[in-house]
Amino acid sequence: MSRTIVVIAEQRGGQLRQVTLETLRAAQWIRSEGDAVSVVAIGSNLTKLGNALATYDCDRIYLIDHADLEHYNPEAYYQALSPLLGELSPCAVLLGHTSIGRDLAPMIAARLQAGQISDVIAIDRGDDGMLPRFVRPIYAGKAFETIEAASDGPLVVTLRPNNVQPAAPREEGPAAQIVSVPYTPSASLRTMVRDVVRKTSGKVDLTEAKIVVSGGRGVKSAEGFRPLEELADVIGAAVGASRGACDAGYCDYALQIGQTGKVVTPEVYIACGISGAIQHLAGMSQSRIIIAINKDPDAPIFQIADYGIVGDLFEVVPLLTAEFKKALADGA
Repeated sequence: MSRTIVVIAEQRGGQLRQVTLETLRAAQWIRSEGDAVSVVAIGSNLTKLGNALATYDCDRIYLIDHADLEHYNPEAYYQALSPLLGELSPCAVLLGHTSIGRDLAPMIAARLQAGQISDVIAIDRGDDGMLPRFVRPIYAGKAFETIEAASDGPLVVTLRPNNVQPAAPREEGPAAQIVSVPYTPSASLRTMVRDVVRKTSGKVDLTEAKIVVSGGRGVKSAEGFRPLEELADVIGAAVGASRGACDAGYCDYALQIGQTGKVVTPEVYIACGISGAIQHLAGMSQSRIIIAINKDPDAPIFQIADYGIVGDLFEVVPLLTAEFKKALADGA
């Protein structure tokens, strides 16, 4: 019997987010022979986005396109999704473990009466090669659990960004079918998002960045983030922060990384003036390479760092910036 796996696409300003392609690759991994993979995109003016998605290995793309869905609204998005999910009766729904994914996933799980597995960082097959197994961190990243999917019920999964290789466009074969799904705003909606004012306008999305330069209380002030921002501009990185830096008013909470902030898994994480409290480690300890810069040689951050520099960040970071500029110029 043919089953359907649904991927909920995320877009920002009409641009597909990287985590959607990673989630699509995960859907391809867990599909069995005969299963269909469908992608659902919600928003406004989605024609270009739908055409881009159609070049990837999936069977159908459902576009729920309406002006009232331009900005994310959990109530409106759920109302738009609910009839389609009822029609498709998917065996699995996959989303990115982002602010939107974490918001929508429990509502979808309740709608489908499905089990939910959150913050997945790896997927493989069980000993029988049939049922997928999902790995997720627990206890603030100090341990990992492996969950095997049950065969008798639907499943909702959120995938942490930067942990799965993104899907690549198909080299041959017909493009996926694009289906427009009608949406009529309900009169029962209690809220309507008219506009979104962003406090930060970083060039690189923090949760999907390959390199993150992060500052803690050691930056001492809002002005202390300037050297970090300069380094980030040179190497194409995103800027993050510890909760201590946010609480001190040095930066906006949108930059916070940690147990109560964003979770990041970049290729390189550069921690500047961050002591390494367990709450912060929960948000970045799975980074592939961790570089710590701190004046205190006994700072806990050095215990998990791959490379450590004991020194004043206000001396070290400008030197790194200058060397990267030189190296990039020589490479050009």
